[in-house]
Amino acid sequence: MKADTTASGASVAESADQRGGARGELRLMRSLLIGIFALLTVFALYFGRAFFMPVILAFLLALTLTPIVRFLRKHGIPDALSATFLVVLSLFFVASAGYLLSGPVIELINNASSIGHQVAERLAPFKRPLETFIDISRQLEALTETAQEPGVQKVAVASSGILPTAASNILEAGTSITIVFVLSLFLLASGTLFYEKIVQSFASLSQKKRALRVVYDVEREISHYLLTVAVINAGLGTVIGLGLWGLGMPNPLVWGAAAALLNFLPYVGAFMTILLVTAIALISFDSISYALLAPAFVLLCDVVEGQFVTPAVVGRRLEINAVAIFIAIAFWSWLWGFVGALMAVPLLVVIKVFCDHFDGLSHVGNFLAAQQAILIDDEGAEINHKSGA
Repeated sequence: MKADTTASGASVAESADQRGGARGELRLMRSLLIGIFALLTVFALYFGRAFFMPVILAFLLALTLTPIVRFLRKHGIPDALSATFLVVLSLFFVASAGYLLSGPVIELINNASSIGHQVAERLAPFKRPLETFIDISRQLEALTETAQEPGVQKVAVASSGILPTAASNILEAGTSITIVFVLSLFLLASGTLFYEKIVQSFASLSQKKRALRVVYDVEREISHYLLTVAVINAGLGTVIGLGLWGLGMPNPLVWGAAAALLNFLPYVGAFMTILLVTAIALISFDSISYALLAPAFVLLCDVVEGQFVTPAVVGRRLEINAVAIFIAIAFWSWLWGFVGALMAVPLLVVIKVFCDHFDGLSHVGNFLAAQQAILIDDEGAEINHKSGA
């Protein structure tokens, strides 16, 4: 009898081990499939950037303008009319800004080498302690060049013509801009049709209600964030442009526009703006102490905006931790260049808001949160959860 009991216990333990091993293999297989899917997604986004980049930009633009369309709808203006007006106005604003800024920006790019030499001359008294290290690096470079074999020749690959390359880039940029504005127009003019199609894909009534609530919550929060941040950045650029104009900086319109655009890159954008303004101020003013007033003013504006204005207007709800921001900027700038870097934080906010509405993805939203992630359960109630970030 005891032998039978022992045998049955051993068989139960063996079957439990088998079930545990099977579950482990399933988890491993699932992890491998997720990793393969993530890699394929990255490759698709990289090689298909000519398609995906304008499409995502169109969705972000549509989300940014959605609160205005919703407001006008409440006052009896049809979605198609308000969407057409807003998209045409946005296109006019972009074209006007490009026309006004193209001349000064091209001039700065053409004079970049001379600007660098002038800045180096102004900073010459401060770099004397580093001259020893500079001389050592030059000697090492000379030794490297002389160490090449006598019979080895340097091969220079002739580049293609500048005009065909420029024409191709202009055509590609024009196509992308057309896709962005036309697609955003259709998205805004369609009203609730897109959400109705999403809800119709679910079977039960409870699933339809939950999907509709999640879709509207995500759309409302993201559109409010994007529009608010765009308005704040425009105000920041205006203040910086007027302040630099008052200080006598050349091309203050360029620096105001640069500050507004680069402020979509938290931390990195402010640093780039301060660095550029410092370089131009050093070669524009005779006194170094007066030249430093310009970057100091930009720094003051960035601190006020980042520490007081944006948290007060947007709130702490959608704050993202700095580590996630830097990783996102690095990833999207590698993937899609400067345009990808500008979209990094808005896309990160989209991911965070989406994850906060699903229990299975709440840990992702919790990681992205700066201090506190707000989770929403099935009944729509908010669950406060302290983050370890």
